[in-house]
Amino acid sequence: MRCPFCAHDDSQVKDSRPTEDSTSIRRRRQCTSCGARFTTFERVQLREVTIVKSGDRREPFERSKLEHSVSLACRKRDVAQEQIDQLVSGIQRQVETSGEAEVPSSRIGELVMDGLRQLDTVAYIRFASVYRDFSEARDFEEFASTVQEAAKGDGGNG
Repeated sequence: MRCPFCAHDDSQVKDSRPTEDSTSIRRRRQCTSCGARFTTFERVQLREVTIVKSGDRREPFERSKLEHSVSLACRKRDVAQEQIDQLVSGIQRQVETSGEAEVPSSRIGELVMDGLRQLDTVAYIRFASVYRDFSEARDFEEFASTVQEAAKGDGGNG
């Protein structure tokens, strides 16, 4: 593993342990050249998946992009990092086990929306505003009112 401080190609694993949700292994490493310590995470990747974006562009699925989007939606909300990790891991698992080599980005967007709707209403609306490309305040109002109506029907959340 390349050192992020000095770019040396060799490091030693000093400690390994599973993460709380047991979907990855956290490794503490030490560079054999400069002695700096850093953390890496190892996750199972079941298959290579290509995301089909708008305009038929294709790019490899990247968990970090998904995690970043969900984290932005949950920013300054009472959502624990562990909950975000579980949501992202669940979506990643669904994508990788779907049997499809190519998955439309819209499918991933819907999976994120479903997960955020259950996790935090404000994060759900934030994500939807970007995903559905809200352009006016009226778009927010209409969407928020449908969310409120749905929350009344299921006992409320977030």
